Amino acid sequence: MPIQPVYGPASLRGFDPATELGEPGEYPYTRGVHPGMYTKRAWTMRQYAGFSTAADSNRRYHQLIEAGTTGLSVAFDLPTQMGYDSDAPEARGEVGKVGVAIDSIDDMRLLMQGIPLDSVSTSMTINAPAAVLLLLYQLVAEEQGVAADRLSGTIQNDILKEYIARGTYIYPPQPSLRLVADTFAYCRKEIPRWNTISISGYHMAEAGATPVQEIAFTLANAKEYVRAAIASGLAVDEFAPRVSFFFVARTTLLEEVAKFRAGRRLWARIMREEFRAADPRSQMLRFHTQTAGVQLTAQQPEVNLARVTVQALAAVLGGTQSLHTNSYDEAIALPTEKAARLALRTQQVLAYETDLTATADPFAGSYAIESMTNDLERDAGELIAKVEELGGAVAAIEQGFQKAEIERSAYQVARQIDTGERVVVGVNKFAVAEEEPYQPLRVDPAIERAQAERLAVLRDTRDRVEFTRRMDDLRRAAGGTGNLLYPLRGALRARATVGEVCDALRDVWGVYKPPDAY
Repeated sequence: MPIQPVYGPASLRGFDPATELGEPGEYPYTRGVHPGMYTKRAWTMRQYAGFSTAADSNRRYHQLIEAGTTGLSVAFDLPTQMGYDSDAPEARGEVGKVGVAIDSIDDMRLLMQGIPLDSVSTSMTINAPAAVLLLLYQLVAEEQGVAADRLSGTIQNDILKEYIARGTYIYPPQPSLRLVADTFAYCRKEIPRWNTISISGYHMAEAGATPVQEIAFTLANAKEYVRAAIASGLAVDEFAPRVSFFFVARTTLLEEVAKFRAGRRLWARIMREEFRAADPRSQMLRFHTQTAGVQLTAQQPEVNLARVTVQALAAVLGGTQSLHTNSYDEAIALPTEKAARLALRTQQVLAYETDLTATADPFAGSYAIESMTNDLERDAGELIAKVEELGGAVAAIEQGFQKAEIERSAYQVARQIDTGERVVVGVNKFAVAEEEPYQPLRVDPAIERAQAERLAVLRDTRDRVEFTRRMDDLRRAAGGTGNLLYPLRGALRARATVGEVCDALRDVWGVYKPPDAY
């Protein structure tokens, strides 16, 4: 967005601090969702991790916990994200590459071995099969003796942004929304402390969305989820307190701080004025932030440490509830152990060596920040209204609106980098003639064969009669209107695999093909 060289009192003419700002922890939550913010407790420090096998990822989780991380964030490989088992033809060459391979309850048990699930908050970046992975986590917790009402964490479960920007969808939008709403209802009854959705602007930003588009399209998607849940019979204050969000933090620090503040204010007004949410928790935009992976460079990768620090600072000054800092080597390969530890140490320096936690919302009243917040709120509100004019987020997705808008923005940024108008240090300016050698972390391709062997043993040793009965129950439920998570849980307890239950739903619902794929 355009930023003025100087801001002053004239920039805020007509601005009423009493109604636009309030106090931290009070409507419209511009200044944060908690009264004391970090003066009471620092943000949750998550590290996104997962690669290779469940056993390998489990070792990394223990290392992160020992290093001081306060929340796990699980990365799944592409076959798991797409609902395929590791021995499926579609999974060939991708097993364990960008996350951990989870095929069954056996893998989830290994993944969480030795981790106290009643005291560790776990976030799972999973969308189309989100309900499946959550249920596997619940079943493993039961084996540990941990009651479901003691579990805390988040599933991303945001299928709409997959159609817009990321692509790991399985089913068409309407049955996918049913699965989301069923998860809301199930968790309200069974896992009440769980955040049932993390509505993501991050992936749209990584695809090229501007901060205005990131906020607007994320909140437009959120409105669609709220409508779907209400249509399923839930009252807004029954599920909305467990709705959370996920945003990026770029190096444009001032704009990012303003973005977070504008997003909180917009969401508070949407929930109170449009959906008549009375519970203050329903009006709070609680969000996780990840530093901008798309801004990392393979050239001079150590410079990414500086980028990530600035991005993390933007997230903290913007009032995030939890934060993942990218490792400096992620533009090259999976993070090494040392790089992951340095990423966590970046957060710890901000939390314990600076005065950022001494006061809530230190930018409040800044001519620049308040003016930029107002501009972002206005522009994002106008874009949300345009999505609504098209019939809402799903209708706009089916018309290709959000995808086209983001692609235009991405093309503009690419041109600015190519021409040098937008500087990327070490790439189009301040480059070096010769890079230092770097030894990346590699995933052993043999794990694909090992996972296939584990699946063969599982299928040979499970109770076939019970498995068949539970899978038939699941298919019947998919064709009906009842809550799907209960028959899903029954099938997974009978040792059905992730791919098998997803295939059962594919058989009933079909798969989604985007308009430009025909």
